Amino acid sequence: MMQSKLTSLILKGFFAAGLFLGALLSSFAVSAQEGAPSLPLLFDARERLAKPDLSSLVRLRFLTSVDFPPFNFTDQNGKLSGFDVDLAREICSELEISDKCQIQAVPFADLKGALAASQGDAVIAGLAVTPDLRRQFLFSRPYLMLPARFVRNLAAPLDGKTAAALSGHPVGVVKGTVHEAMLAAFFPAIKAQAFDTKEALLAALRDRKVDAAFADALQLSFWVSSPASAKCCALFDGPYLSEHFLGEGMTIMLRQKDGVLTSAIDHALAALSRNGRLQEIYLRYFPYGLY
Repeated sequence: MMQSKLTSLILKGFFAAGLFLGALLSSFAVSAQEGAPSLPLLFDARERLAKPDLSSLVRLRFLTSVDFPPFNFTDQNGKLSGFDVDLAREICSELEISDKCQIQAVPFADLKGALAASQGDAVIAGLAVTPDLRRQFLFSRPYLMLPARFVRNLAAPLDGKTAAALSGHPVGVVKGTVHEAMLAAFFPAIKAQAFDTKEALLAALRDRKVDAAFADALQLSFWVSSPASAKCCALFDGPYLSEHFLGEGMTIMLRQKDGVLTSAIDHALAALSRNGRLQEIYLRYFPYGLY
């Protein structure tokens, strides 16, 4: 589920150890050989979103943070980088306002207040959409959904290639999470084994104390390609999406008065989705894919 920082704490360890950059570089070769993973289109190809007139716009200031890799972080040269940063630049390019576009990093906890105080025009930082925030702000259409996935131990014999093959096998999940609730709701026949932490879950999967695990696809995608997994495991079946359990997806938050700008951003996101540039950014940061 998208929480205040989505899965930033999960991925911080990978980036701090330098695992992300290594996995990222090596993954391009894998993607080229096996076929690039595709990003689901979130905009109907038949839907036409009008491009509002932004000629009177003085500037567009995107606000983000630096503690949610691979969406936003500071690279080894001290440069603001990440999926959200690249997407913000592409949005400005699509709207033909690159010369008016600025991207600024502020502490995650200050994003809401900075936008409310008009210190920026749009927040692109993985903020979860909540009913309370919807009363205060506008939100763009989603540009990325973070699904749930199974990951299996390759040594476990499974009779099939779908989740049905996991029936009767021990499947781990982190206790008290939306993924535990989602697993029970979606797959009542699966024997769930709850773990207190994500680290305990993944260690049990690697050591084959469970045959599979169910969790956030973002964390699993990086874990299976990192040294921590010891090449034990692979993503299995899915992806599984549920607004009830996992939220509305990743969006851009704007002030209530900026309806025209919100429509313009929706237009840009739809165009980027259709012309493949959103897919290019996705592959840049998720070469193994989430789906």
